[in-house]
Amino acid sequence: MSDRVIGVIGGSGLYQIDGMTGAEWRKIDSPWGEPSDELLFGELDGAKLVFLPRHGRGHRLSPTDINYRANIDALKRAGVTEVISVSACGSFREEMAPGDFVIVDQFIDRTVNREKSFFGAGLVAHVSVAYPTCPRLGDVLETAVKAAGVTTHRGGTYLAMEGPQFSSLAESKMYREAWGADVIGMTNMPEAKLAREAELCYATVAMVTDYDSWRPKSGEVDVTEIMKVLAANTAHAAKMIANVAPMLAGEHSPCEHGCNNALEYALITAPEVRDPALVAKLDAVAGRVL
Repeated sequence: MSDRVIGVIGGSGLYQIDGMTGAEWRKIDSPWGEPSDELLFGELDGAKLVFLPRHGRGHRLSPTDINYRANIDALKRAGVTEVISVSACGSFREEMAPGDFVIVDQFIDRTVNREKSFFGAGLVAHVSVAYPTCPRLGDVLETAVKAAGVTTHRGGTYLAMEGPQFSSLAESKMYREAWGADVIGMTNMPEAKLAREAELCYATVAMVTDYDSWRPKSGEVDVTEIMKVLAANTAHAAKMIANVAPMLAGEHSPCEHGCNNALEYALITAPEVRDPALVAKLDAVAGRVL
């Protein structure tokens, strides 16, 4: 067994983690390009932690401009064993109110302009994302969020849209009524798919900021109001992470749900015809099976 290292990807409003000891920003090079930012290494209440601001410090990157492959690859190279994704979202459910946190367990991917796999021509692989989040990590997050005093919803479907614009009224109604989505955001895909390919446990905490545009009495999305809720959500997220740290301190053991061996039977291309250049780029992501 090896040391457990918690990776935290911070979404809108969460650009650093306070309270870490030995905190140090380090540049991690990736063959997949530039990650969103340097990674913040340190410890929090006995747990090793690596933090990455998804949009970069100062929120420089739009959802489409984020290099999701470089981000996941960099976290894997940093020794991360499980990833906690924190992101802002809109809600399609009356009961999932602004300020609430949703422990997402399913995704609908509507993004269209992003690289969604580490694999491709020269080395083909197919992993299952039928259950794209880690239930064990979800249990930990549910406990941590409740301990932070936040109304918590366990389970929900996250509709990932391309953005950067918010939904039209027609889209919002369709996602809610016909497709059964619970929350909507712009960043968790292909992030979750790539984490699965990298054999990392992955779980999402979606922080509700608004009701999107489906709810007549709320009207269209108001960015000013979103920012107010976002500030409160960010403070709650910091408490959640502080609660998670001692729960995940110590040694890392293989995930009973199979997250750590997702590539076991996924590689399709015969070894003798694999592209050496692609194999080299996959040293961190797929080194265990290559």
